[in-house]
Amino acid sequence: MPSNKSVSDAPITQFINCRILRDNELQREDLWVREGRILDPEKLFFDEQGYADKRVDCGGSIIAPGFIDVQINGGYGIDFSQASEDVSDGVSFVAKKILEHGVTSFCPTLVTSPPEVYHKVLPQVKVHDGGPHGAGVLGFHLEGPFISAEKKGAHPEKYLRTFKSGGLEHLMEVYGSLDDVAIVTLAPELPGSQSVVRELSQRGITVSLGEHRSQLLLVSESVSVQPGRFHALSNPSVSAVVQFHHRDPGIVGLLTSDRIPAGRVVYYGMIADGIHTNPAALRIAHRAHPSGLVLVTDAITAMGLPPGRHTLGQQVIEIQGLHAYVAGTKTLSGSIATMDMCVRHFKQVSGCSVQEALEAASLHPAQLLGISPKKGKLDYGSDADLVLLDEGLNVKATYISGEEVWRKGQ
Repeated sequence: MPSNKSVSDAPITQFINCRILRDNELQREDLWVREGRILDPEKLFFDEQGYADKRVDCGGSIIAPGFIDVQINGGYGIDFSQASEDVSDGVSFVAKKILEHGVTSFCPTLVTSPPEVYHKVLPQVKVHDGGPHGAGVLGFHLEGPFISAEKKGAHPEKYLRTFKSGGLEHLMEVYGSLDDVAIVTLAPELPGSQSVVRELSQRGITVSLGEHRSQLLLVSESVSVQPGRFHALSNPSVSAVVQFHHRDPGIVGLLTSDRIPAGRVVYYGMIADGIHTNPAALRIAHRAHPSGLVLVTDAITAMGLPPGRHTLGQQVIEIQGLHAYVAGTKTLSGSIATMDMCVRHFKQVSGCSVQEALEAASLHPAQLLGISPKKGKLDYGSDADLVLLDEGLNVKATYISGEEVWRKGQ
């Protein structure tokens, strides 16, 4: 126990024989944790004369911030977009399973659905911290139904919506509530979208541009009305969201645009599953704007299940090998990838560093959501949500608030 009991009686854990991801470097030093937060060892030693109650030998592992998945539709037979009486149980089941993939926080994602689905599902799941029961819930990601019919992808067209007069009022009619919502994906070219973006931003909700067909000027205007952070590409391979054209680079051009106002940061999601995104597209996006790249799984019901037919919202999905298609078509619909798979594939095909691959799954999504002071970093005072990995970036153990919640082989 620390000798200065006035500071805290809580036990101190020291992680030794490890390399810590901090300030974009892998630093060979120990990590100290108390009461779920990372400690400054200098203050511990010199101000408190404290010492460790427990030591964890990491065996040379890399310690990175816990992964954050901001776009996951379900998994292991659970579809978050299916209205039922036990939605919360399904979310909890997936939350427990994704611990083995290094995910410590996530945003359950609902795809385009009729209003009654939102009204049934949203009230059942609240933002909450993670622990031995599973990864923490950071809030819902509502992907649709306010998206472009031209670029709808796997979203069922009959449920797509445009903004009626009143904008946010119409959005509220569809969703029922914005409590416990972290991200809303919409198409910026829909009439009335600019005022909706502004009002969502004022409520602290991140706006994502997805499944749309917009000129660079229009997209830039959307960035201008949302302060602080902005999610530019939702559900992309870059080319799938909008075609790149030399006279109108559209959403892709936004990554290097000089129209981004000072103080704004553009983040963009990439599904690095080897299916959705061509390796060349991953390399281009990373080299154009590495600090904004956010890895997402876009995982669906079939993640963790054998090939066959499954559901995604109002659609039937067929799994063929590693591909998830809308049944009877060749339209890709989500993925069956896990976050650790995406991290490994991203590093392999992009040529990025280990640090960059890990930050794309931790720091960047935390910055996107505006929670990086607490999540996504291993700074002093940050939450001790950790993932231990070997040299091949395979997950060895997962910790939430400094407590082990999953370990390989146990």
